[in-house]
Parts: sequence; C-alpha cells; structure tokens
Amino acid sequence: MRKPVCCLAALATFCATAAHAATWQLEPGPDNRLEFTVTFEKVPVTGVFKDFGIRFDVDPRQASDSHLNVRIRVSSADMNSKDINQAIAGQDWFDFARFPEAVFDTREIIGTAGTDRHLARGTLLLKGVRQPLTLPFSWKPEERLLEGEFLTRRALFGIGTGQWQGNDAVGDEVKVKFRARLRELP
Repeated sequence: MRKPVCCLAALATFCATAAHAATWQLEPGPDNRLEFTVTFEKVPVTGVFKDFGIRFDVDPRQASDSHLNVRIRVSSADMNSKDINQAIAGQDWFDFARFPEAVFDTREIIGTAGTDRHLARGTLLLKGVRQPLTLPFSWKPEERLLEGEFLTRRALFGIGTGQWQGNDAVGDEVKVKFRARLRELP
C-alpha cells in the first residue's frame, strides 16, 4: 500500500509543478553553461560567460503569457586565454567598461503543442545595440532544465571593430548555446 501512495504523491507533485503558472530563476551550480563559439582562422573557438542570470515566468496553459529574461555580465567572458580575454575586454570587442551587461528579453513565447520546444521572440541588447532575436529552446519542468542555441552575427552589435572589422581572421557568425538548471520561486 505504501508504494502506490508514494507514486501518487510524486505524480501529484509533478502535475502541480507542470500545470500552474510559476516563476523560475537560475539555480547556481555546475549544470549551468552559457557558451559562444566563433571561428578564428576558420577553426572553432569556444568561450563562456561565467556570470549570468535567468528569470522565466511560465504559464504552461498559455505559452503567450510566459516571459523569459536573461542577463549576462559580459565581463565574465572567458576564452581560456589571458591574452584573448584581455583583448575582448577592449573597445573593439565587448567594451566591458561601457557595456557591462547584455540582456535578452522576450516579447512573445510560442509553444509547440505536445512538446517541450518553444520559440522566444524578443530583443538582445549587447554593446548598446538592440537587435531582434528568435531563440529556439526547450523547457523540461520535470528536470527544471532550460536549453537552447541560436546563431547571430557579431557585426550586428559592433563587436570586432577597428582592425577586426571585415577581417577574415575572425568569422562574423557566432553560435550561442546554453543549458541552465532553474529553481521555482515560492
């Protein structure tokens, strides 16, 4: 008798979590990763942002009432090289001093019926430039896991100016990929 009661309790908890509107935020821990990949002399090079936050207001009954906000401390960028990290801090690249934060904020989230796949439409503010962005992502509430990736171009945001503008050494296309474990707020 004890086993069915435990199973029912677990099922009720899952259904309650999955069926009500809730606010989630990033749970600090090793599961979280926000990375970007560019090409240098046609070879992929990956860096990470070590400090970012996520707030996800989810209404599973009405995806259009959901909202996603991601804030990134740009100066936490790490490309695993002291010299490169020093270079990307400067005005030609991220310009940490003038633009310490990047923000993605949605205006619309569209759910795909019967799946955990969604599209978030919004704007990405990076280095003082606001550009529209459509972000495909998956949300698995039972695992508290938010994952996605998208492509953008660094030139759209004025990243890689000066001697790097139009330079073939660093590719314009940037792949951004994230994985984040969230926790529900009370």
